[in-house]
Amino acid sequence: MKDNGKLKYVAAVIIGLIISAIDNYAFGGEITPMVVILLLLLATSGMSVIVNTKTYLISIIIWFFLPAVHLIKHLCGLPDSIQPNTYRSILYLALFTFVISQIGFLIGRGIRKTLKNN
Repeated sequence: MKDNGKLKYVAAVIIGLIISAIDNYAFGGEITPMVVILLLLLATSGMSVIVNTKTYLISIIIWFFLPAVHLIKHLCGLPDSIQPNTYRSILYLALFTFVISQIGFLIGRGIRKTLKNN
């Protein structure tokens, strides 16, 4: 795919917002964490395959919105599906999902290299 400058970053923001919306609003916010993990893996690996980039920035942008929305909800005193709704649990969520997004990125890079060599 041709490098379209800022388009890949806009796509990453939109994907990150969609995943965050699914996490927070699908089925009243009661969605299994495995769905969110799979979405994060698919999104980061897919973007890594499609977008011609060697930077982790795309996966970081996709990841960012997931913990950010939980943090904003906590700061505003809004009810949240994360339990317990504490800074520590949000930090753990952020660390865990960051690792998942980077694994997805690396999987996508591996797929891209394999496809490129064939």
